[in-house]
Amino acid sequence: MTKYEQLARQLQGQIAAGAWQPGDRLPSLRESARRADLSLMTVLSAYQLLESEGWIRSRPQSGYFVAEPPASTIEHSPPSLQPAENVDINAFIFKLLQAGDDPSCVALGSAFPDPSLFPRQQLARSLGRVARQLHRQGTGVSLPPGRIELRRAIARRYAARGMRVSPDEIVITSGALEALNLGLQSLTAPGDWVVVESPAFYGALQALERHRLKAVAVATDPVLGMDPDALAEALERYPVKACWLMSHCQNPLGGTLPAARKPRLLALLARHDVALIEDDVYGELYAGDEPPLPIKAWDGEGRVLHCASFSKTLGSGMRIGWVAAGRQAEAVQRLQLMSTLSASAPMQLALADYLAGHHYDKHLHTLRRTLAQRKQRFCRAVQRAFPPSARLHGAEGGYFLWVELPAPVCTTRLYWRALAEGITIAPGRMFATDDRYRHCLRLNTSLPWNSRSDAAIRRLAELIGEQLA
Repeated sequence: MTKYEQLARQLQGQIAAGAWQPGDRLPSLRESARRADLSLMTVLSAYQLLESEGWIRSRPQSGYFVAEPPASTIEHSPPSLQPAENVDINAFIFKLLQAGDDPSCVALGSAFPDPSLFPRQQLARSLGRVARQLHRQGTGVSLPPGRIELRRAIARRYAARGMRVSPDEIVITSGALEALNLGLQSLTAPGDWVVVESPAFYGALQALERHRLKAVAVATDPVLGMDPDALAEALERYPVKACWLMSHCQNPLGGTLPAARKPRLLALLARHDVALIEDDVYGELYAGDEPPLPIKAWDGEGRVLHCASFSKTLGSGMRIGWVAAGRQAEAVQRLQLMSTLSASAPMQLALADYLAGHHYDKHLHTLRRTLAQRKQRFCRAVQRAFPPSARLHGAEGGYFLWVELPAPVCTTRLYWRALAEGITIAPGRMFATDDRYRHCLRLNTSLPWNSRSDAAIRRLAELIGEQLA
């Protein structure tokens, strides 16, 4: 279990044993963090997990209290599904991303980590070595499935985690989004139903629109991930052909699927013969010492298409991703041959050279530590500046903070007001086929904490206050 799960289970045991009675106020987040020697975000995630399970309740400006009645007697609402036969979101996404594409802005709405965190000099040396080799050997050409040097390096990283993934199953792509799109295209035809998360990564919604697919958005919890009961209902009610979900540091919620849910979700999909597109671009940005296993680790049938990239760990400009495509590997290669042909051969070779030097894991260790420190700093600032009723989500790992604001707030309106003052956010409307998250926003916490980011958070809080006035 993760640290926040361990803390949650410890508190749950205390409540069940009667150490905490219904109505008792739990220690504050800061007090619990100090007592347990944990980060504020770890304690917050533990409390939110207990709240989602019905053990405790939060009260604005008062803290967390043991729930009344006991959790075992609480009747939960039916699983939430949001079907959409016509996904129409790309124009809205395009408008927002184009408007916010200004390097002078405080990029709290960016989906990419702070570029200063990447090992640019080491990557440049690898690229230089590869360029000299290509100059002697001629222009580098690569057809699907991509350069064997890089596919073997990626396969070895799977093996280090106890997973058997053959280089022949791996297809190198121009970033993870191409891997995800090719996987989706290999599994579906226009008019098919696809399960996505709610809220979902907007790139998934754009892909459904592009391929003229229908969406079933399944309730996804910031701590627990996709609801298995809701997924089961979706699979019973709709002829689903594929499921697309993020297993780690989900965008936009920031949460990671608990290990116990991963095989359960996969078993549900297998029962209905539905393939899984596992979007794991943030998988290397986990918290703690042990990397969580992807759902692919439980896949014995080649049903999971595990997609990842180096964009979030080595730089968005790398544009190198991959898919461990299982039984869809050949179909993905044929589709790639008809579209982009291949990812950049020099970049593939440069990455293989870099990975061979054993620098990557050291870099990842530093990157994860820095991101955790910055997220904690942003979390404290948002809690201090935003309305007390604002709820923060973003379990350990990654660099996204999902903020639920009071219902009257419209974060799309907030986006335009903030943009006029040089601040970007990601409004909740980007992550759904309807307006159910219009009061939510996603913040990028990878930015360095300085006077500009501090002023941006304070100004956002003022603009939110104007809507609540």
